[in-house]
Amino acid sequence: MTDFIEGENRFQATLFPEQLDDYIAEDNPVRVIDVFIDGIDLSGMGFKTVPESLGRPAYHPATMLKLYVYGYLNRVHSTRRLEREAGRNVELMWLLGRLTPDFKTIADFRKDNAKAVRLVCREFVMICRKLDLFSEAFVAIDGSKFKAVNNRDRNFTRAKLKRRLEDIDKSIDRYLAQIESADRQEASIAKTRTEQLENKISKLKKEIERLNEIEVQLQATPDKQISLTDPDSRSMKSRGAGIVGYNVQTAVDTRHHLIIAHEVTNASTDRAQLENVSTQAKEALATDELSVVADRGYYSGEEIKACDDANIKVYLPKCQTSGNLSKGLFGKRDFIYKPEVDEYECPAGKQAIYRFSGQEKGKTIRRYWSSACPHCSLKPQCTTGVNRRISRWEHEDVLDAVEDRINQEPERMAARRNTVEHPFGTLKCWMGYTHFQTSTLEHVSTEMSLHVLAYNLKRMMNIFGVSGLIEAIQA
Repeated sequence: MTDFIEGENRFQATLFPEQLDDYIAEDNPVRVIDVFIDGIDLSGMGFKTVPESLGRPAYHPATMLKLYVYGYLNRVHSTRRLEREAGRNVELMWLLGRLTPDFKTIADFRKDNAKAVRLVCREFVMICRKLDLFSEAFVAIDGSKFKAVNNRDRNFTRAKLKRRLEDIDKSIDRYLAQIESADRQEASIAKTRTEQLENKISKLKKEIERLNEIEVQLQATPDKQISLTDPDSRSMKSRGAGIVGYNVQTAVDTRHHLIIAHEVTNASTDRAQLENVSTQAKEALATDELSVVADRGYYSGEEIKACDDANIKVYLPKCQTSGNLSKGLFGKRDFIYKPEVDEYECPAGKQAIYRFSGQEKGKTIRRYWSSACPHCSLKPQCTTGVNRRISRWEHEDVLDAVEDRINQEPERMAARRNTVEHPFGTLKCWMGYTHFQTSTLEHVSTEMSLHVLAYNLKRMMNIFGVSGLIEAIQA
């Protein structure tokens, strides 16, 4: 056996280092965690780990935060696994001072300090801001669907309930037909077979009762949807398939790919998220002006107008929702608006003038058309009605400015693709197939904040190096 590398005899007496610190290299990431958490003033963040006047003292919030940040940085998300690691992992022994909290204490800390944990995540973004990493004030916004702990079979909508009840009715009819067929067989065989089928029918009838009770609860919910395991999770479409989960929104710095702001929502679409996420990013950067880029899933006139009012410059491709192009008719883009005279020029060169205004879904819409439409030679390519009517929102000049902006700077969309996909791909890889492990929107938001903090820490260590980041934090 002399041809192989041999290990030491486990019974051989050895002289270990006198200090635990000798086991931790100077470029070990745990040193960043230690410096970062110790440098935060946790007293005003609302942590609930206050020692009791009698009984065993509580663990300091810094100790629990170090444990969680280390765990999420090393893909150890389970509280039971964190408990085991605290007792056998040399890095955690050094980081926690050999403290070994049990899994229930670890889980309760995350459950009871949701808001405070999110403030710690924001604190790291402030450190990045002090290091002047966000000087460009340009972020990319996107959302991605993450799975909840709620199984698809334990999520119900009206369509799902109707389909399941129809399937049960068909199964009962099939079993009844099989009972009739079994009656024509030998008595002993028929009795056994009939009992089996009747037992199945009985179970299906109980399932009908259960589904009817769920339907009553379903009617009481605002969005006519109910999840039994995680009540806040919702059924959503993701890449053509359906999942039960959450829609996570992020604002990512286009230069360093750091997550500046994030929010967990249970909205199935991104349509109403642009202003909210953009405003959070603007506040986190503490800047007067901000440029954001997003995909057309965020296109909403009201959201774009709200961003414009908040001094947020939006880069967003316009959605084409009209069906005229598919019918071979001119689209609205073929009509050129003349702001100086408040009228449109049609493809035939005629003027469509303002006629009246109306209200649609709370928005003031102005109507334009030309009197020349009935006798126009291009009418078959324009409209099937008497006149081609053009609608214009009273704030559509803001939308026109966004369209002009994206046409002049198309490279902004390439920056979006190269920015937002990276964090989501990395986070989902770290989280594994199950994604979230907690339930309810509040606890899932806390879990996501820990993932974002771990992601930003790793990005900063890649940019500065461990020693460089420690020096930057302590500066």
